[in-house]
Amino acid sequence: MKTLIGGAIGAVLGIIGLAIWFKAFLQLLAGVIPAMLLLGGGLALYLGFDELKDTWKKEGAEEISVPDSDQ
Repeated sequence: MKTLIGGAIGAVLGIIGLAIWFKAFLQLLAGVIPAMLLLGGGLALYLGFDELKDTWKKEGAEEISVPDSDQ
């Protein structure tokens, strides 16, 4: 019950604070969004490259494991 009351008080104070400092909130948001996009894009590039390397390793292993019938 204390958690519910504390959460409600926090939400009300957050709404009041957002209403009072809305312009500052938008400035903060304008600074954070490009940084998050940059970090998210970098992470996506890293994960995509890592997946590509795994695919190359898998294809190389399949080519090696296939027995050659000509010999």
